Amino acid sequence: MDLKFFKKSKSTLIFLLVFSAIALPVFYHLVKVDKKLPIYNPVDINPKLVDASVRNKSKNHTVGDFSLINQNGETITQENYKNKIYVADFFFTRCQTICIIMALNMTELQSHFKDDKDVLFLSHSVTPVMDSVPVLRAYADKKGVIDGKWNVTTGEKKEIYNLARKHYFAVLDEGNGDENDWVHTENFVLIDKERRIRGIYDGTKKENMQKIINDITLLKEEYKK
Repeated sequence: MDLKFFKKSKSTLIFLLVFSAIALPVFYHLVKVDKKLPIYNPVDINPKLVDASVRNKSKNHTVGDFSLINQNGETITQENYKNKIYVADFFFTRCQTICIIMALNMTELQSHFKDDKDVLFLSHSVTPVMDSVPVLRAYADKKGVIDGKWNVTTGEKKEIYNLARKHYFAVLDEGNGDENDWVHTENFVLIDKERRIRGIYDGTKKENMQKIINDITLLKEEYKK
C-alpha cells in the first residue's frame, strides 16, 4: 500500500473521529426537545369541568389559598404544601363505589413516594359534616395513610366545593356548595410547586398510577434544571 495514501487515510479517519466526537453532541443539544408536562389553565380544560366564572382564563391559573382540618385535627393550609408537588382528590369515607379504588390507588402512589420529601397527597371530603376528625382518623388508619405525607381533610363545605370547581376543575356538575349540593369525582389532579395544574387523571384506573409516577418524575427533573 502506498505510504502517502495510508497516512492520508489515517489523517482523514482521525479527523472524522474528532469531528464526530465534537459535532454529534452539539447537534444532539440543538435538536433535543426537553419534554415537559403541560401547564393547564381553565381554557385548556373541558369547559364542563370549569366554573363559568373562570372558564375564559387563559394564563396564570393557580390553586388558591385554603384552610382545612386533617385526620389529626390539625389545620392544613397551602403553607403545608409550599414548594411541594402533590396529588389532590375528592372523596368521602362512606363511599362504597369509586372511592374504594381511588384510595387503593392513592395508597400505591404514597408507597412509591414514601421517602420523597418533595411529593405529598391531599384528599378533600365532599361530605365534610359527616366526615369529622375521628371519622377521618379511623379512615386514615384503615387506608394506611402516613401522617405528614397524606392529609385526608374536612372543612367548610362551600370552601371544599369551591376548590373542586374553581381551582382543581375536578367535577362536571355545577353548584354553590349549599346543603343540597353534591359532587362525586374520580379525578386525581397533579399540582406543581407553583400550585399550577400539570395533570388530570382518572383515579379509578390502575394503569394511570404509573402515568402519574412517570409524570411526577418528569416534573422533578424539570425543577433540577
